[in-house]
Amino acid sequence: MTDGLYIHIPFCHQICHYCDFNKVFFENQPVDGYLDALGEELQMMNEEGIFGEGPLTIFIGGGTPTALSVRQLEKLFGSIERSVPKGRLVEFSTEANPDELTPDKLASLKERGVGRLSIGVQSFDEGLLRRLGRTHGPGDAERVIRDARDAGFENLSIDLMYGLPGQTGAQWEDTLDRALALGLPHYSAYSLIVEPKTVFYNLMNKNLLPLPGEDAEADMFRMLMDRMESAGLRQYEISNFSKEGFQSAHNKLYWQNRTYAGAGAGAHGYVNGERYSNHGPLKKYMNAVAEGRRPVFETHRVTAGEEMEEEMFLGLRMIDGVSGAAFRKRFGRDIRDVYGNQISRLENQGLLEEEEGCVRLTEKGVFLGNEVFAQFIG
Repeated sequence: MTDGLYIHIPFCHQICHYCDFNKVFFENQPVDGYLDALGEELQMMNEEGIFGEGPLTIFIGGGTPTALSVRQLEKLFGSIERSVPKGRLVEFSTEANPDELTPDKLASLKERGVGRLSIGVQSFDEGLLRRLGRTHGPGDAERVIRDARDAGFENLSIDLMYGLPGQTGAQWEDTLDRALALGLPHYSAYSLIVEPKTVFYNLMNKNLLPLPGEDAEADMFRMLMDRMESAGLRQYEISNFSKEGFQSAHNKLYWQNRTYAGAGAGAHGYVNGERYSNHGPLKKYMNAVAEGRRPVFETHRVTAGEEMEEEMFLGLRMIDGVSGAAFRKRFGRDIRDVYGNQISRLENQGLLEEEEGCVRLTEKGVFLGNEVFAQFIG
């Protein structure tokens, strides 16, 4: 039985300049054929007993799920309803683009049980949005929040980005002002990471990507944390802030190192002690399903040592940290028996602390999280 289900929709009407996820341009793609294959994959997973009584969370991501038409969304939801038990479901989320989330799509999502929207806003600066390759404008983001509320959605989140090419502190502050003025219960904010095989990566290699620099990025992160705290939003993970009761249940599964199934081209899963990834290319994915088999490309049996490493470097992303009692219950060993040297060293550096039986990042450690996580790998 898995705790979560991730469903991947790899289609986009526009490819963003920073995105390295598995995606293709929507035009001239076999979208309906893909949705048929996805429905068959979900049915195979159900027949194998992967879902058990049903997942706790369902998350539809991409790509861009809202690139689908209303008819295609209905087709997708029909497949989910036929194959995925919902006896335990506590959260049903989907990603969305502001300029694609029309009132009729909102109505379809609401009617089919989606309760949480994660909307990719990224910035409220028109120029930065164009630089990112986004197709919406600041007004679209504000409009879609109004439309979502009119459709009955309360659990709303937006994604923001900082450390962008040419971005100034003043631009970031203005984006935070406009984002917080929406009064949402959840915000995610990520610093730009330039990934291979992206437009930004190619520009960086040509010295044509003017990034703000580490100090400026750290100042933006500090501004983010201060503004969110002032607005009554608790930082519960390095990049995520929420009001009470609105933390992302699905994303917490990842950070808590719990199980989840992944369906769709390029999707990843963690089931029965194995991490797996599906074929990414649509043709390979669809051919595998047509042959009556799960479209799994590769699997990896997670060793006990790897599982403990993941417990640490994923769990330490959470502001509450890793519970010593939970670690002992899961692995039968004391956390300091396994990682005492690393924890002590990081405590001496002011990057970790232990409080109420939990090992967690200090304020300084939050800024240097990747350096901390690296101490628990390998």
